[in-house]
Amino acid sequence: MPFEFKTNGELFLKATGNGQFFAKKGSMVAYQGQFKFTKRLLGINEGNIVGQVVNHLARRVTGENLEIMEVKGDGDVYLSDQETHIAIITLESDGPWQYVNVESEDLLAFTEQCHYGVTLVGKGVLSQKGLFTSKLSYNGQGAQVAIKTKGNPLMLQAPCRVDPDAVVAWTGSAPGVKLDVNWKTLVGQTSGESYMYEFNEPGQIVIVQPFERESGVKFGIDDKRYQPEEQSSAFKNTFGGGLGGMVQGSQPQGQQSGIGGLIGNLLGGGK
Repeated sequence: MPFEFKTNGELFLKATGNGQFFAKKGSMVAYQGQFKFTKRLLGINEGNIVGQVVNHLARRVTGENLEIMEVKGDGDVYLSDQETHIAIITLESDGPWQYVNVESEDLLAFTEQCHYGVTLVGKGVLSQKGLFTSKLSYNGQGAQVAIKTKGNPLMLQAPCRVDPDAVVAWTGSAPGVKLDVNWKTLVGQTSGESYMYEFNEPGQIVIVQPFERESGVKFGIDDKRYQPEEQSSAFKNTFGGGLGGMVQGSQPQGQQSGIGGLIGNLLGGGK
């Protein structure tokens, strides 16, 4: 039976089944059964090696490069991350839940029936979120995405306006931006909410968390906040410490030069 996601006590994701799925590296906290945890160097989507390399490079360049581990085996796996709340999105073959856009920092896991890529937000440079976001698309029955939020999430249906620094995920097209700039903005007499994301697409769903990221203009790979977390292995978290179809100048030491070194560093995570 392919893996199925369920929440356990709001703070845990329980993945049950056999085969494989994909998760944030280091997020496993316990398992029952036989499993192998492996870091994925390239893309996770089906297709030839060229397509996987292009997808991998696109994620790195846009700052949406979540370090992914492949989980293979049979039984139950429990995932969590920094006491964040877990919500599950079940994707569908048609309707508003054909795909969902999720910031990489808020993505915990997804089944192999999802297609994983990046998409342009465009006006997201106004917020912490940057210019791009991760996109998970339906690619077969059983497509599920697990997201994490700081606190219980709020799910809204368009039309609505939300704080760009609190939005976690949405369906449909990229939002517009509603500006509130006047003379009070210039003298610092506004509420601090000078712009909002505006969602107007019929049937569009927006997921918001009760937490705001620190605002700031950031771009792609220059944004240190998007650097993946380092952990020695998937087991370090264990011992150390649904939504949707329904919402349940000098060269660094040890780094190679030239084209070969560039490709090697990209595929190896730039270490």
